[in-house]
Amino acid sequence: MSNKNPAKFIADLCQLRIPRRDMLRLGLAGAAGWLLSRGDSLRALAGAATQASTGVSPVLPRAKAKAVIQIWLWGGPAQLDTFDPKPDAGNDYCGPLKSPIATNVDGIRICELLPQLAKQADKYSIIRSMTHGVNAHETASYMVQTGRPAGERLVYPCAGAVVSVFKGYDAGYKGQIPPYVVLTEPQGRFSESGFLGMRYKPFATGGDPAQSRFNVEGIVAQGISDQRQLERRDLLGKLNTLGQVMPGDPQLAASENARKQAYDLMLGESAKLFDLSQEKNELRDLYGRTTFGQSCLMARRLVECGVPYVTINYKGWDTHKQHFQAMRRMLPDMDKGFATLLQDLSDRGLLDSTIVWWGGEFGRTPKIQWEAPWNGGRGHWGNAFSVVVAGGGFKGGRVVGSTDARGEEVKDRPVYPVDLIASMYELLGIDPDGQLPNAQGLSVRVTPSKADGVKMGGRLKEIM
Repeated sequence: MSNKNPAKFIADLCQLRIPRRDMLRLGLAGAAGWLLSRGDSLRALAGAATQASTGVSPVLPRAKAKAVIQIWLWGGPAQLDTFDPKPDAGNDYCGPLKSPIATNVDGIRICELLPQLAKQADKYSIIRSMTHGVNAHETASYMVQTGRPAGERLVYPCAGAVVSVFKGYDAGYKGQIPPYVVLTEPQGRFSESGFLGMRYKPFATGGDPAQSRFNVEGIVAQGISDQRQLERRDLLGKLNTLGQVMPGDPQLAASENARKQAYDLMLGESAKLFDLSQEKNELRDLYGRTTFGQSCLMARRLVECGVPYVTINYKGWDTHKQHFQAMRRMLPDMDKGFATLLQDLSDRGLLDSTIVWWGGEFGRTPKIQWEAPWNGGRGHWGNAFSVVVAGGGFKGGRVVGSTDARGEEVKDRPVYPVDLIASMYELLGIDPDGQLPNAQGLSVRVTPSKADGVKMGGRLKEIM
């Protein structure tokens, strides 16, 4: 395959048949011993399962979306300083960011530090009435990403793991890159796969896509050139005398297959997928040459290749101290990367089939903490916060719900985490009221019902 034409390269790559992400973790020299000790076949290693063994229902809602890009603002972004400004609330609430700007949709105004997103408001909808009332990072993160309350008997999987079940290898996904990817590190605040187990945890790339070489865990090694990897492969082959004296042994053959496919990941087309130098410099500049900006570009490349779920873990939003200094530094970066992602997806015809979900575990306290040691900080606030959704069947240019004059409480149309997640599942063709397949044989709904005692306001039909 030629990599001179990035669009053709990605299209070609999407046709490749691939193993599960376990291949990334085998360790080339120990692959044979690992397989022999486990006695697994290559198919078991890949984690492939038939529809009959998983119970995946063949009857699902008609899908409008094929993929999700989740922009997770780890720590919780301030609603008043992003998508729910309150210029009349006074200095103790607005601080220096008291001049919201108009967008390209009449009647919608957002923070003055988001001028690029203001030009894209017709592509996204703002949910200003998200709520769950929890102010602890771990619990709130779990609730927002699973749609379930904490403290139940089971630990439930987050949305990325659920999508991996219904849109991943068990459902016919054949991509070389695992179906659930995190750029660049997992949160560490909860178990993403819950009771589904390790098989459905995300593949965290590690590295930094803004660096000249994006060192992806298990695929692109730091300080080791492709030529050196090839030399290592050749040397390992020469040292494999066991395979020469036991030709035809099925377990050794499986080991060799695993080793070959692991090298294919490191030296084949998947490594090129993570090579952002194949993109035009002008486009990379539009995204911003930062970790977040280049992660947005990488996320676009992944969904373009067919990866169904990508999370960008954007850290730094837990702004207890000197909040406004952080906002003046971070919001322009976020504005540039997020706005360019929306435009790029739209230009490539991908926005209609890709849900973009922006938000964190909660918002920030509307009243500013001016006193020391906070010096103008904002604390945790789960009573009312904002989320943005775009693409994949979600309408643009809309606002759902509202908060009171100070942004402290939901005024109308409360939206709970389960409402948002169930709406995304429906657009993805996953039945929110169906059963979640699992190896334990548990009878578990994809999302909870009112009978489970979970607060809900209903799916987001007004923007679907």
